[in-house]
Amino acid sequence: MDPHVVVVSGGGSGIGRAVALQQAAAGRRVLVVGRRPDALAGTAALAEDGRVETVAADLSTPGGAAAVATAVGGRTVGGLVAAAGAQGAFNQPGPTLAEVDSAWTEALRSNLFSALLLVEALTPRLADTIGRVVLVGSTAGLTGAGGGYAAAKAALHSYGRTLARSLGPRGITANVVAPGLVLDTGFFDTVDGPPAEPALARSAARTLVGRLGAPADVAACVGWLLSPEAGWTTGQVISPNGGVVLVR
Repeated sequence: MDPHVVVVSGGGSGIGRAVALQQAAAGRRVLVVGRRPDALAGTAALAEDGRVETVAADLSTPGGAAAVATAVGGRTVGGLVAAAGAQGAFNQPGPTLAEVDSAWTEALRSNLFSALLLVEALTPRLADTIGRVVLVGSTAGLTGAGGGYAAAKAALHSYGRTLARSLGPRGITANVVAPGLVLDTGFFDTVDGPPAEPALARSAARTLVGRLGAPADVAACVGWLLSPEAGWTTGQVISPNGGVVLVR
């Protein structure tokens, strides 16, 4: 078994859960992080041999990131995947300046600071030469569609390149995976439930391959970036999106 721990935020569902289970199946020790203890427990229950540990923390706060560092303890981090995020109501904030300020601040905290604080907290524990950092962005950060959410993801993409420069001398890579619309994550659900089938069909038709993504599609990309074979790939924004960005 790999002696290093892999830390995955947003590991209670969707892409984060898929990545955590993939890494556990490969024999790695995984620490999943999120705000919902029951969801994290669900991920751990799906893994074999108790390879998945959990820690409940709000990574948009310094205290939450520090709690993860405490849970890692004296171990080294072989892989760090920042998959936590939320769309919320950031695309349509209220009409007042105070409401705009609140919505955009929350967008940045949920989708940028949740990754930034976690990475900064664990940077001293990243394993030299073999360490891997993968940030989960979005095609929204590439196209600009999505208000505060898109802006936060674009900033995350830029932060990934900054990390690649700063961690490179230690032999550590840092990359961004920016998925298109992925089903079975709950990310696009509203108070009325998930998007209607006609809307999903229209989104699928805009891709080149005629279908929307699944968490496993993104986990496969993340898994390669975490592997030894990806040791010469860093500072990149890779977008598994079915070709939708090409035809937008």
